[in-house]
Amino acid sequence: MNAKDTLFPSTPGAADHASSIQAAQLADALQQAGEIAVVDVRELARHVDDGHLIHSAPLPLSVLEIRAPSLIPRKTTPVVVYDADGGALSALAARRLRALGYADVRVLGGGVDGWRADGREVYTGLHVLSKAFGEFVEHTYGTPHIPPDELKTLLDDGSDVVLLDGRNLEEFYKFSIPGAHACPNAELPYRVHDLVSSDRTLVVVSCAGRTRSIIGAQALINTGLPNRVVALENGAMAWFKAGYPLRNQHSNPAPAPSDAGRDKSRQAAQALRERFAIPSIDSAGLQALRDDSTRSLYVLDVRTAAEFEAGHLPGSLWAEGGQLVQATDKWIATRHARIVLVDNGDGVRSAITASWLIQLGWNEVHTYALPPARDTVQPSAAPSPAAAGTTAASDILPRDLRARLDADSIALFDFSPSPTYRAGHIPGARFALRSRIDARLEEALAGRDIAIVAADPVLAALAAEDIRAQTGREVFIVKGGTQAWQDAGLPLGGESEADWHDAPDDVWLSPYFREDRIRAFDTYIEWETGLIDQIRRDPSVSFPPFHLDA
Repeated sequence: MNAKDTLFPSTPGAADHASSIQAAQLADALQQAGEIAVVDVRELARHVDDGHLIHSAPLPLSVLEIRAPSLIPRKTTPVVVYDADGGALSALAARRLRALGYADVRVLGGGVDGWRADGREVYTGLHVLSKAFGEFVEHTYGTPHIPPDELKTLLDDGSDVVLLDGRNLEEFYKFSIPGAHACPNAELPYRVHDLVSSDRTLVVVSCAGRTRSIIGAQALINTGLPNRVVALENGAMAWFKAGYPLRNQHSNPAPAPSDAGRDKSRQAAQALRERFAIPSIDSAGLQALRDDSTRSLYVLDVRTAAEFEAGHLPGSLWAEGGQLVQATDKWIATRHARIVLVDNGDGVRSAITASWLIQLGWNEVHTYALPPARDTVQPSAAPSPAAAGTTAASDILPRDLRARLDADSIALFDFSPSPTYRAGHIPGARFALRSRIDARLEEALAGRDIAIVAADPVLAALAAEDIRAQTGREVFIVKGGTQAWQDAGLPLGGESEADWHDAPDDVWLSPYFREDRIRAFDTYIEWETGLIDQIRRDPSVSFPPFHLDA
């Protein structure tokens, strides 16, 4: 099917905000070859804990205008939005997407509840398709693993073993197994050759739980590394449960590859390209893809953050290769879209990432090597606030705000992400979610004026417009945000002073930060290992198997 053909039957009043699609129609559309984007417009915690469609991406209403252009880059893509019950939240999201120029937007009738009532699988958890794929990989290819007790003995005995943590550098800094190197999964085939002393060195890949340990270990096996490679069984969760310590606030990045290491990694990458028939394109080929308005295109840079910030291809987005495989729905919402992975001339990280995306079911994945000429790339810049449009809100300076807060003549609401709010906020500010601006907010004003602040000035402007539309009142935005408050020498409040106007459902709390971590670990591992049975029941999920023998 040509992607420009509609996947949905013609419906009277298709431009009306109430246009809907039923569960059976959507299930049929998901089985077709045409492009379609399905998005969950609830807050992230509701997406994770209350259940969602596995072929959907989270796009909370709170940040819809900010994230939609990159998550769904083609405005003529058929889009389905859903919430819990097909109610007001999804209807409002559909209207806002249409206001952004999306031409074909439907609401899933009955939402998740209707999908479940129709006898279809509903999944809890975060980045579930990627994590279910990790379980598929282990079951299909027999990825070997090592229990934490055995690893601890080897490390204590000084055995010839190298421990590589496949998470990103920020996650590694928060906690890691002592002795591990931080080596995000797409970097593993690129950097491993300089970390092993010989072909007899045991290579262990770890992560917080399961998926990146499995995918990282299998990646090295797939590239033909001669060493024995194993995944740490159940990752750092099992390590901690076994009574072994984790190291906090520590960095130990794997070194950049030597010339000899790069040569080995390039050879391995070439074999991978041949095995998975990964096409590479040049500048003309990339431009041809960009010029095709009938297809969606994601241009994603899979190098490290430092490399991307130093200079990148105009129009590309940073999506570190290992994280792109781990959390595909963070960057890509459109099924059957085209994907171009940008890398340096070695092409190792783009090759391993492409091999996994192909196995995940993406049929049109290309790689692009950045030319060495620096005039072809641009340095990173601050994002444009274009999504905010214009706002009639007035600025208020921090010291003027403080005087009015002290006089109780103004109420302050903070629309920053809840972790940012917990870490430090203007005293007296109430945490709020843009998706839940309603009559409760006006009641909380108790006759006072209203001011808002947000870490993202675009979000602040959007929230101000929503509040003005809801209340008809003037809205003040704290000029310079919380940072300007600090710069003025004014104190911040911490978590103990938090005031939750709305529940902090914008984030999902990792098992590592739950009150009862061990119980949370057990629940998480049981959930993740159970995914293999759930996807076997789901006719919409099918990963193409490959013969991986070198």
